[in-house]
Amino acid sequence: MFQPVYIETHNKGLLKKKAEHARKLLGSCVLCPRRCMVDRLSGKTGVCKTGARAMVSSYNAHFGEESPLVGRNGSGTIFFTHCNLLCVFCQNFDISHEGLGEEVSDQQLAGIMLALQKSGCHNINFVTPSHVVPQILSALEIAVEKGLCIPLVFNTSSYDRVEILKILDGVIDIYMPDFKFWDPEIAAKACNAKEYPAFARKALAEMFRQVGDLVVDEDGIAHRGLIVRHLVMPRGHAGTREVMRFIAGNISKNTYVNIMFQYRPCGNANQFMEFSSRPSDRDFEEAVKVAKEEGITRIDKPKRVFMAL
Repeated sequence: MFQPVYIETHNKGLLKKKAEHARKLLGSCVLCPRRCMVDRLSGKTGVCKTGARAMVSSYNAHFGEESPLVGRNGSGTIFFTHCNLLCVFCQNFDISHEGLGEEVSDQQLAGIMLALQKSGCHNINFVTPSHVVPQILSALEIAVEKGLCIPLVFNTSSYDRVEILKILDGVIDIYMPDFKFWDPEIAAKACNAKEYPAFARKALAEMFRQVGDLVVDEDGIAHRGLIVRHLVMPRGHAGTREVMRFIAGNISKNTYVNIMFQYRPCGNANQFMEFSSRPSDRDFEEAVKVAKEEGITRIDKPKRVFMAL
């Protein structure tokens, strides 16, 4: 019978140690590559505008996620407010940039996890979690004691430090990172993070080391492994061929990849020529073709319609 990896970690007393270690990092925050060095425990904030407590904008059973996560009952998504990457075209601009959401205590966050499990969700899907890893770990410790026992999904932009991901080894069952851009100059324009591609490559390698290729049960529901998202951008600005070549050559040809066709110019995208239009049907078809040419063998069923939250 499947058991999430965090159960054993908790039983060994390691989850508490991980939570305590991560929380100390908030005192001079270096959770993400921005390395703001602010004391979030005292209420100060850096790029992510988040202090000692996590903020949540919404949570629900989500049916617009990848097929192995959704199943019949949906993926239990928890959308965290704010973000450490802040793409100018973010489709959740009101959440990531404008701060729509409310602060939650660790106990409240644990309660949200348990409510989603009780509703029948197949997993707990942490959306934009990189800046709230300590809060997630503290809440998880509470939730496990109260019966949480479904897989955890770390749904991230990949703007993550390997050192922090290593804290999550033995905690996260399914990693679902984006690989947004291959070109550092595009990353600089999109999110003021020229170093994003380098961090993303290292992050994907560490995630794969921890969980390997995606494993599903007899019903096709994911239990463990890596799912990589890649958003098709206008004018080829995502660098699809290079991204797929990296995944096939440096991660695994058996990586489960979702090539996404939902880009639209949201937020401040219209201020930048590179991001001001939608990709065409031909752009999407070419992206899928490129992925196959580069050796990717597992591609999520295409979803061509933008799924509003």
